[in-house]
Amino acid sequence: MKCEASVTHRIAMLSMHTSPLAALGGKETGGMNVYVRELSHTLCSRGWHVDTFTRAQDPSAPQVQPQPETGCRTIHIPAGPLERVDRRELYQYLPEFVRGVQSFCAENGASYDLIHSHYWLSGWAARELRRLWNVPVVQMFHTLGRMKELVANGADQQEDSNRAQVEQEIMDFADRIVAATPLDRQQMLDLYSVAEAKIAVIPCGINLNLFRPINEQIAREKLGLPDGRRLLLFVGRLDPVKGLDVLLKAMCELTRRLKPYRAKDLSLAVIGGDRESHLEAMTSYPECLQEIRQELGLEDLVIFVGSRAQEDLPYYYSAAAACVMPSLYESFGMVALEAMACGTPVIASRVGGLTFTVRDGETGFLVPEGNPEALAEKLELVLRDNCLRQRLGHRAAQVARSYSWDVVADEIEQLYAELGVEN
Repeated sequence: MKCEASVTHRIAMLSMHTSPLAALGGKETGGMNVYVRELSHTLCSRGWHVDTFTRAQDPSAPQVQPQPETGCRTIHIPAGPLERVDRRELYQYLPEFVRGVQSFCAENGASYDLIHSHYWLSGWAARELRRLWNVPVVQMFHTLGRMKELVANGADQQEDSNRAQVEQEIMDFADRIVAATPLDRQQMLDLYSVAEAKIAVIPCGINLNLFRPINEQIAREKLGLPDGRRLLLFVGRLDPVKGLDVLLKAMCELTRRLKPYRAKDLSLAVIGGDRESHLEAMTSYPECLQEIRQELGLEDLVIFVGSRAQEDLPYYYSAAAACVMPSLYESFGMVALEAMACGTPVIASRVGGLTFTVRDGETGFLVPEGNPEALAEKLELVLRDNCLRQRLGHRAAQVARSYSWDVVADEIEQLYAELGVEN
């Protein structure tokens, strides 16, 4: 049964393992956080009431955090320790999370007309809540366990042993499933048993008011970059699947190609992660980094910037000669879209959603995954050819304009309407 005091047009967004309000670039924060937040804000601006339920991780944070500018609310539900927990350890806390959502409903007279769940952990919770509320469920996985297993390198990168099975169960009961790209959809069909008619392909969006081209000189001055130093950019979680190790190797190859006198004017800024993950990344390939630092004197070749507010990212993108995404797997690639919207070419692996987001030779370049030599070759090409870089960046900004959140929300609302929930 539903909670009492039902109100129409109310959406329960479930993002159990990570909050849309969390600072980006942490170990468990990235494109999914942006997706949940921006979609919720856009739907609220259209008259929907959206509550996002997430696991409480900060004892000092209020249970309910409203966003006055949009009317959305983020609701923190105690489940497990009040601290950051590796996502692979969260399955055991799912029943507690569901009970917490139920308690919030009962205590606040809240009810919902539809559940929109994100990631497999939230999908498990959605099934339990649907049994209580009898409302339709829309699921978006963002990444697939079986795809991540295919690119895992070592036991420490393995997913939960039951993840794939739970994903299959979610595909069985969910009323609709959102895939970010046609490839994402095809991977579900190939790796799981799922009714093709359930899957709707709806791309991720971009906040075009925030991510827009900024004059390069203004951006460089804002960031305090010295004149003449060219900037390459990596933005994302310091997760092995993001391929930072491949990029570091490519930087070694790139400095050899550019020769010492030109390589000294080059820096790679790594945005994302914390001090612990920075130290881990810096010591993963010591021979490579020590070689280029000792032989070429490049003490600041690789700069670990840490997390940055989204409002700062357009300056980094606009100041960079290229944004690099050496991922081993991406279901979509929000960072690529952000960089493109700022007029920055993207050099990315030819994997997953990046093959749709990045247009090879038009908005950037695609290279084979795990191939630092191929990556260095394209980076050298963009650094040496200013006209090419400007052409790619101009076209990237044009393409990104078709990915506004309003366009995405139109398609999401249509999906809701097919389930009988209309605004």
